[in-house]
Amino acid sequence: MILSWTEVNPLMALIGGVLIGGAVSILILFNGKVAGISGIVGGLINPQKNDIAWRIAFVAGLVISPIVYSVFHTLPVATIDASNTMIIIAGLTVGIGTRYGSGCTSGHGVCGLARLTPRSLVATFSFMLAGVATVYLVRQFAQ
Repeated sequence: MILSWTEVNPLMALIGGVLIGGAVSILILFNGKVAGISGIVGGLINPQKNDIAWRIAFVAGLVISPIVYSVFHTLPVATIDASNTMIIIAGLTVGIGTRYGSGCTSGHGVCGLARLTPRSLVATFSFMLAGVATVYLVRQFAQ
């Protein structure tokens, strides 16, 4: 994916952050659930009684939001410079890491840090460290 940092809109980033913070706050306050995407989707795969409607609504909101946004603004163009094989490997690696880490970046980084859980602090630090190391290694050795 290629990002143009000259076109970043700080106001839109702030609005997005407030919307995410508000959404996860509403979910935990009124439903007692943490907004970790992997856990929400995982709950759809292995549903519990009376626990599927809010998960479907949450995932539907994730799918519908870009459509609503596109009514008012042009969607950014995402270009992925990788083979389908590499994308599949990356997706599987993220999925495995999510299972081993007991959650994803949204669950740990947004919700877990807000609740000051030590496990989420360690997980988020690990995500960030792995990301920095990956970018460094790719830029140094994959040229």
